[in-house]
Amino acid sequence: MLYNDPKQQQPVAPPTYPPYRPGPGGPMVPITDKTQSVQAQAFHHTPQPGLPPPPVVRPPKPQRSRARGAAIFALTCLLAVVFGVGLFSGWQFARTSGSATTTPTATSAPANTGQGNSTLTSLEAVQEAAIAKAKPAVVEIRGDTGNGIALGSGVIIDNKGHIVTNNHVVSGVSSLTVTLSDGTQLPAEIAGSDPANDLAVIRVQPTASMTPAMFGDSAQLSVGQEVLAIGNPLGYDGTVTSGVVSGLNRTVNESRGVQLTGLIQISAPINPGNSGGALINLQGQVVGIPTLAAVNTETNTPANGIGFAIPSNTVQSVIARILGS
Repeated sequence: MLYNDPKQQQPVAPPTYPPYRPGPGGPMVPITDKTQSVQAQAFHHTPQPGLPPPPVVRPPKPQRSRARGAAIFALTCLLAVVFGVGLFSGWQFARTSGSATTTPTATSAPANTGQGNSTLTSLEAVQEAAIAKAKPAVVEIRGDTGNGIALGSGVIIDNKGHIVTNNHVVSGVSSLTVTLSDGTQLPAEIAGSDPANDLAVIRVQPTASMTPAMFGDSAQLSVGQEVLAIGNPLGYDGTVTSGVVSGLNRTVNESRGVQLTGLIQISAPINPGNSGGALINLQGQVVGIPTLAAVNTETNTPANGIGFAIPSNTVQSVIARILGS
């Protein structure tokens, strides 16, 4: 029997469903895919005595949505794996390329630079030591010619006050004055000369501050060898110039008509006042006596970097002959 009493008839609320979630913390998606949600229709049932209440109708579970969520999750995992593999491969390639290209530069360049600086420093140290060894033996010579002052240099050869120089420095002078490296001035006289080789020996009263030079073997010189010239060019006492041996066994006509043979050609600058000074090697040994510089006949001016020195072996031979020893 049906009861139509409105007081006994109560409306039944439509069922509600929570949104589908594919996994813990996953994004919320609609129950159906690309279709409008269909709300369950509300039915008003009149309860009948003796009969169970009508069943609640629930929509089917969204199987398609779960399958799509699983597919999206699988695709996301696949993309993550691909991205990870690509990132690792790129990092590995960059590391390998960096090792192949940058490591040699980083290790070799500083090594070369360091070696170059070390070589330069060593050469400077050797030159400084050679100069310190030979410079005390080089003196300044001034001669009074009556018409002016003849300026030149000389080299102390023993502890007896003997000094070797060029003949053209002392020839024709009425008086001579020698200035030692420590500034001491001493009168000098000519002990002997050899005009053919443009060499002369003068003598001063020996002092305790006089330091004789050490002579080397000029026969051992070779073209390209480093040499240093010490003298008093233009009156600048103790001046040092550097260069190399440019040639050997040169023959040059001196301005007074003397032909000099077997000379050493050097690139170290030679100027007025250098004559009679010391040409030394890097051991501080005297290997020659600078005597003149070449002249450019077109301009009648000194030729840069072309100077000449008398070999030390010739100098020692002349000294022995003049001093009789």
